[in-house]
Amino acid sequence: MNTFFPEIQKNFGFGCMRFPKIGEEVDIPAVEKMVDAFLAAGFNYFDTARPYHGGMSETVLQKTLTSRYPRERYLLTDKLTPGCFETEEEILPFFQSQLERCGVDYFDFYLFHANSAKRHEFFSSVHAYDIVQELKAQGKIRHVGMSFHDTAEVLDKILTDRPEIEVVQLQFNYADYLDPKVQSKACYDVCVKHGKPVLVMEPVKGGSLANLPSKATELLTASPASYAIRFAASFENIVMVLSGMSNMEQVMDNIGYMKDFQPLTEEEFALIEKLRTIYQAQHRIPCTACRYCTDGCPASIDIPGLFACMNDKREGKEGVEEAYAAQENKADACLECGQCEKECPQHLHIRELLKEVAAAF
Repeated sequence: MNTFFPEIQKNFGFGCMRFPKIGEEVDIPAVEKMVDAFLAAGFNYFDTARPYHGGMSETVLQKTLTSRYPRERYLLTDKLTPGCFETEEEILPFFQSQLERCGVDYFDFYLFHANSAKRHEFFSSVHAYDIVQELKAQGKIRHVGMSFHDTAEVLDKILTDRPEIEVVQLQFNYADYLDPKVQSKACYDVCVKHGKPVLVMEPVKGGSLANLPSKATELLTASPASYAIRFAASFENIVMVLSGMSNMEQVMDNIGYMKDFQPLTEEEFALIEKLRTIYQAQHRIPCTACRYCTDGCPASIDIPGLFACMNDKREGKEGVEEAYAAQENKADACLECGQCEKECPQHLHIRELLKEVAAAF
């Protein structure tokens, strides 16, 4: 049983950012089957936010989960997202709309979304921390936390300023573990210092650690994703690892090795070092396809799609030119407004990268 949160049945959760789609719409029957399989295997944690799937993720969960199962069968996490509200007065109406869209009376976990130095200042200025604590006192939130994208130094400051934060959601995977920009290990160490349990996002780094080069996969005896997710779940203070699953095959693969989770062995940790070396040698654009960059793009550029084309081109994959040609708006359509860079959790210099993509194609 989880010593931090006994209600968490297993240390693997369903990230609701990458549902299967038919055209632009989420494939509801497919999601229903995925949710059923996930719950049947004994898992119970779901993570959503208003921006996911262009605002559809919360309502998809009402259709596929909350209207079909009793409340005690699942744990639901939602987030307070800047941009969805601007003032103190808008926080409570936004929160109420989240409850209504999800079809629940309370959230098990409620996170300050993508917290950072800048967002911490904003949350403080609109008294968001105090408002969320009052919602917890009213029973509408069981646990208060934050997802985080900034330096370990900033994380230390926020946890010092706001000790009432119970849990931190971090980007944590073996590719980013020692990365000086993402600072996964350093941020994890700060959480341990403050006694805060950790939820993991992007354990497979937007799917890129599930699609390794052949010289990496030939070293493996199970799926590449299994090594990435088990790596993240093998650390003591990590209580939950999320996976944004897009089809039933991914669901069944993940629950197959997480149902009776076993931490990585010493030999497997040594293998992870080899995988990290091979992965980093690809010089991929480290985009996780979260799509935060696309919502406000005035040129309607599919930035993650273009970056995927560029990564495939660098790896010498076939059909790359055709895939790029199929993109409605190419990289040279960028207006260089910089809106995407303000939203990117990976702090990518997207405008410069798009110039590289345009030149390459």
